[in-house]
Amino acid sequence: MRVLVVDHPLVAHKLTVLRDRETSSPVFRLLTEELVTLLAYEATREVRVETVSIRTPVTSTEGVGLVKPTPLVVPILRAGLGMLEGMTRLVPTAEVGFLGMARNEETLEAITYAERLPDDLTGRQVFVLDPMLATGGTLREAIKFLFARGAADITCICLLAAPEGLATLQEELDGRNVTIVLASIDEKLDEKSYIVPGLGDAGDRLYGVVG
Repeated sequence: MRVLVVDHPLVAHKLTVLRDRETSSPVFRLLTEELVTLLAYEATREVRVETVSIRTPVTSTEGVGLVKPTPLVVPILRAGLGMLEGMTRLVPTAEVGFLGMARNEETLEAITYAERLPDDLTGRQVFVLDPMLATGGTLREAIKFLFARGAADITCICLLAAPEGLATLQEELDGRNVTIVLASIDEKLDEKSYIVPGLGDAGDRLYGVVG
């Protein structure tokens, strides 16, 4: 497993505004999309391509095109939906699947409640979108789910991670072709397994509190 923290002043600036508790939901959504596009630029550095022949207005030449099947983007519901536009803006030809996973607040275990994915992912490059890597339980189960369907390699794009969550993934996914791309590794988890300093509940800040 590889971990990449994107070191760029615009990433740091947008993340700072996201952390601010005074940032409104509309601004939070917009900045999340912008930040994901910056992270996706680094996350797709090893996307598979092939040589293609084209004609410019002047002459024939060779360029680069994405290999088919194109990458599969999988946002983890519901907060991952807020990252989807930022990812598909960079890779508009990517296919999109959905995986609904939630953390049991008592056991902290991840449960799958919905999925819309191809039955066979053999050889596919998959990009998973999940804003917060806290305990690592949800992302771990999502990655295992996708590998079980045949995914060749998985890149996870997260806004933040806690060291505890990264350690969990490293321990359980060591040797698997997994890359985690982040804007920041934060200090720790608190007693309720929230990331500190974090940015609060990403889903609530994106879409409001659902009663």
